[in-house]
Amino acid sequence: MKLAKLIAAALLISTAPAFAQTYNIESNHTYPSFEADHMGISVWRGKFNKTSGKIVLDRAAKTGTVDITIDASSLDFGHEKMNEHAKGKDMFNVAQFPTATYKGTSIKFNGDTPVAVIGELTMLGVTKPVTLTINKFKCIEHPMFKKEACGADATAEFKRTDFGLNYGTPRFAPEVKLAIQVEAIKAD
Repeated sequence: MKLAKLIAAALLISTAPAFAQTYNIESNHTYPSFEADHMGISVWRGKFNKTSGKIVLDRAAKTGTVDITIDASSLDFGHEKMNEHAKGKDMFNVAQFPTATYKGTSIKFNGDTPVAVIGELTMLGVTKPVTLTINKFKCIEHPMFKKEACGADATAEFKRTDFGLNYGTPRFAPEVKLAIQVEAIKAD
């Protein structure tokens, strides 16, 4: 009887990871963007044009992880002088900190749908907890790749000053709204 339970447990453990699926971030369809105060008179919006990473999702077990790397030099406000300034030492200091990362260590579900990612954002060499709210999530058979593709719209809010990005405070408010449109293709 004991041997049968051990064999059953071993089979369960060995088959559990089979439900987890890995998805590679589709960099042509993934753009973290943000909104930040500009002297209280307007809201500046920017995005990062180069993002890579992977998502591991186990919908049956309702678990998963997220690993995203953002190329900080791909920052784009749609205004070249602002891009140059923001990449400098006053703000993102891309020469010293060429990437920002988000490591999601757990995914919360509502039924079968992921609704939040608990993780940590690292920017300017500082790591802080940031929770992403998943506002929309859907998977389909991708018509071109003939593989499963999943997409989501995720948002979060944080204070840039928590990461040492203090430029312009208090004239520029420290609160930042983050929005990430993400698409990922199931790995082979």
